[in-house]
This record gives sequence, structure tokens and C-alpha cells, in this order.
Amino acid sequence: MKKVLALVSLILCAAALHAQNAPQVDSALKQLPSAVKCVCGPYLQNVTTDGFTVMWVSDIDALGWVELAPDDGTHFYHEDRPKYYDMTGNGINPLTRIHTVRITGLQPGTRYRYRIMMKGLRAFNGERDILFTKPYGADVYRSKPPVVTTVREEYDKLHFAVVNDIHEHDKELRELFKDARGQYDFVVFNGDMTSVINREMHIAESYLKSAAELFANETPLYVTRGNHEYRGLDAIRWLSWYQFPGGRTYYTFQYGQFFFIALDSGEDKPDSDIEYQGMLSTGQHLREEAEWLRQVTASDAFKNAKVRIVFSHIPPRQKGWLGDQQVCDLFVPVLNEAGIDLMICAHEHRYSYCPVGTSNADFPVVVNKNVELMTVDADSREISLRMTDPSGKETHKLSFPVRR
Repeated sequence: MKKVLALVSLILCAAALHAQNAPQVDSALKQLPSAVKCVCGPYLQNVTTDGFTVMWVSDIDALGWVELAPDDGTHFYHEDRPKYYDMTGNGINPLTRIHTVRITGLQPGTRYRYRIMMKGLRAFNGERDILFTKPYGADVYRSKPPVVTTVREEYDKLHFAVVNDIHEHDKELRELFKDARGQYDFVVFNGDMTSVINREMHIAESYLKSAAELFANETPLYVTRGNHEYRGLDAIRWLSWYQFPGGRTYYTFQYGQFFFIALDSGEDKPDSDIEYQGMLSTGQHLREEAEWLRQVTASDAFKNAKVRIVFSHIPPRQKGWLGDQQVCDLFVPVLNEAGIDLMICAHEHRYSYCPVGTSNADFPVVVNKNVELMTVDADSREISLRMTDPSGKETHKLSFPVRR
């Protein structure tokens, strides 16, 4: 009997304690986020003939997915749309702030509407119970959802844009791309969009949020890593903001007969320089990239292409800093042997055109000025470049024939 009374007393005490703490628990829950918001994006990555990747950033950890609809004139709510989830967790839908959803199985050259969806993490009791916020969905009731067009199998010509060395000058970036929506087949950010990456939201706040608002939710965005993207405590996570084929900082992409190589040209000084404090091992990284480049240029896709263009933040300069010399030594010999039509570079904050023979490259090299817009028109016969400043004034213009 004593044991029973003791157990009853214990239960009553626990119930009283729970009742006493309930207001505090309810108050704590009320202080947690009741909603989740998108603070950057969506923006498009890795658009191909049969798929594309949607990325965006939430203000709190959340589960994210994308709903897809054909651009066939029906309302988005016409029927239950298929849902695609973030598969970076290999079967576990990740709770994250940076969301990466890949959509595949699509038709070439076809327009699709999409909207991002998510529900945020509100509370977790330390065991199994998870409390989520109310689901968030991009507005498709009053607003038109963004539209993406998959890559066609063939292109007669391309019109794309390149900027570089923005160094967090978001106002100027917005001026350069104020009329960009629907204007380009794709856009390339050719390095040094930031000066240093020291915290998670630095990339979003510096340029990516503006890019998504101005064009990148419907126009594919490609980026190369500049030397300043190597700098800062959060620089190691640079790649998590993008989704490239192969998951490396260097990659290729193709638009029909046009073949593009995006190089990671490394830092501009030796890894032992005092500025890096022992945090870099770019020498081995670039040597591995050079071996990858040999494999790329030996591929049928590269050999069968009619136009071949390379993006590299640092240009080849035989008497320049170490970074320039590494491009000359590791990448240029491979590209010389393979044969390319143009290398588009950055880094020097001034424009230059380097004809064949200026360096050890037997192809032309164009260096775009910082905070200027380069527009490129290319077909199987000619590549034309036009550079403008943030006011829209033309600063340089040139063209040259495709060599094959």
C-alpha cells in the first residue's frame, strides 16, 4: 500500500509540475518563428536539355520542394502539380537554409512554370517530435510563377552576358542588369563578386539576392570562382551556393554546338603567403583540375563542338603574379593543343584584348573591366563582344572570326 501511495504521489507531483511549466512552454513556442520566408532566390542552376536546378535561401531551417507545371495556359491550380524534393540528403529531405532541388525527365527546349515550397522548423523536443511552421508557397494566385526554358538540342546563335569583379557593389550590379529579364540565354559571373566571405549570408546580401530578383529566377546563372572567393572564414562553403555538374568548382556546359569551360583559376599569390594563414592548398587543386581539363578536351562533346569558349577569372600572363603564371603553365598548353576560340577573363580591373602571341596562348584573350557588362553574340562564324558601364555607355567593342 505504501508503494502505491508513493507512486500516486509521484504522479500527482509530476502532473502539478507539468501544469506549472505549461505556460512557460507555450510562451517559448510563441516566441519561435510561426512562419518561414524566402530571403534569397529562387535562382536557376545547371539548366540542361532534360532538367534544371532551383536554389533559394530561407530565413530559418526548412524542408523545401518545388512544384512544376507546363507553360500551357492552364492555371497553376488547375490540377495537383508534381513535387520535386531536395535530394542532397540522399533520401532524407534536409532541414537547411540553402535549398537545392534538381528536376529531371523534361523535354528539350520546353517552357515550364515552377514555384518553391517549404515549411520551417519551429521546435524539436530532443527526441522524435518536430513542430513545423505553416507551409510557405510562392504566390501563384495573384502573380505569375517564374518560367524556365530547358536547353534546346541545337542553337544557331547565342546572346549572353558576363560581369566580374563586382566586389559587393550591389547598386552597380543592379544598374548593369536593370533591363536583363528575358534578354540573355544565360549570364556568367566571372569571379570576385565578393571581396571576402566571412558569414553564411554574405553572398546573398552582396549580389545573389539582386541577381535572383533581376533575372536569375528565369535565366540560367553560371559562376566561376575568383581569387577573392578563396578568402574568408565561410569561403569553404562557396560551392554550396551553386550546383554544378560533378559538384566541383570547375565544370563545362553546352548549348548545342557551343561548348563552354568554366575554370577555377585559383589564388593570385603562393599558398604560403601571409594573407592566407596556411588555409589554402591551391597547387594540388589546380593540378587535379588540369588533368580534368585534359579529359574534357579529349571528349567527343568537345571535339564535335563548333564554338569553344573558356571562362577564367585570372588571365594568362607569363611575367605576372603566380596566379597568372599558373594559368599559363597548367591550362594554356592543354587548351592550345585542343584548340579554342576565345578565353574571357577578369581580375585586372581594366579592359584588355590580347591577340594570339601576346602570351603563350594561341587563342585570343579578352579581359573585361570590373563593374562593366560584357554582352556576347556568337554564331558558328563570328564572336562579337560589347562592353558597357553602369550608365549604359559603350566602352569597348570588338569581334573576331571563329577559327574552324
